[in-house]
Amino acid sequence: MSGSREHLVESIDATRQVKPHREAARAAVLMVNLGTPEAPTAKALRPYLKQFLSDRRVIEVPKLLWWFILHGIILPFRSPRSAKAYARVWTEHGSPLLVTSRNLAHKLEAEFRKDLPRVKVMLAMTYGQPDIDSAIDRIRRENIQRLLVLPLYPQYSATTTASVFDRVTDSLKRLRWLPEVRFVNDFHHDQNWQAAVAGSIRRFRQARGAPDKLLFSFHGIPKRNLLAGDPYYCQCQASAREIAGQLGLADEAWTLTFQSRLGRAEWLKPYTDQTLKALARQGVKKLQVVCPGFSVDCLETLDEIAVEGRQEFIQAGGESLEYIPCLNDSPEHVKVLNGLCRRHGQGWPEFAGGRDAGESTLEARVERAAAAAEQLGLE
Repeated sequence: MSGSREHLVESIDATRQVKPHREAARAAVLMVNLGTPEAPTAKALRPYLKQFLSDRRVIEVPKLLWWFILHGIILPFRSPRSAKAYARVWTEHGSPLLVTSRNLAHKLEAEFRKDLPRVKVMLAMTYGQPDIDSAIDRIRRENIQRLLVLPLYPQYSATTTASVFDRVTDSLKRLRWLPEVRFVNDFHHDQNWQAAVAGSIRRFRQARGAPDKLLFSFHGIPKRNLLAGDPYYCQCQASAREIAGQLGLADEAWTLTFQSRLGRAEWLKPYTDQTLKALARQGVKKLQVVCPGFSVDCLETLDEIAVEGRQEFIQAGGESLEYIPCLNDSPEHVKVLNGLCRRHGQGWPEFAGGRDAGESTLEARVERAAAAAEQLGLE
């Protein structure tokens, strides 16, 4: 069989399964968040933590040494402890991160349906379910020919954003017919995102009153990552500075910290837990905390800050710690992501809206595909 004939057979075989000649091409936004266990139990936490902490982007420790640490110390002891924390934030519908991320994806797709009917929104998690492979499997089935990957991390880090890139590209290797791919590295500089976070803080302060100090808490990473060239630290600083500026806050009215450190290595400072205690001892009575490195509320915000952080602050002498929720599936967040996706999708016909040449030539394309199939004896 000649090369051209073999290619045609493969194309028609694909047509039988996904009908790319009989349907208009689609684009998709693949929203990716970190992930969550399937249940708040030690049994469910163990495979989730194993997958998460086995990622070489997350843990840059010699592989053999880390295998013994992970399997001998972390998984046996951290799984039960983490399960208790997840149980505190679990809802009747499941993981708050998964539930809210799904709602956000549905609402974003609803916005696209108003004028971009051929743009789908798919949700995946880097670790756990729904996984990235399942989303990529939809590409050929649904004739998705253009893919915009949107990690839900405003600030770029190799530990998060690059992990999404690795898993998406690894999954795409399974496909013979690849889609066009674009990737959103970060959006901390997006003025609409900055305004949305500032607006949520402003509304919270109007309802609850102004605090003695506002604390911006970002997820931490090892200091060595910064020294190796990771831009995360600088982007967090820029995020807090711009948001505080939009709020008109004086420098002494806010501060920035990093939470969730793991192990004994030095991580980005100042540490959130130590700062909470220090602020209470310095006489700060009313503290409000916002976490603009997280798009959707999760264990690190709902428990580590809103529960454990509050306890640490009050035990050290503070009177109240109020946590300001993430943007979550709010209309403001949907508007931010809608605008972000439309900018990154410029030039793709599906993002132009309306009826285009790709859709108007469907009838002729169907006729040609049917004729070719009949000639080859495939139908």
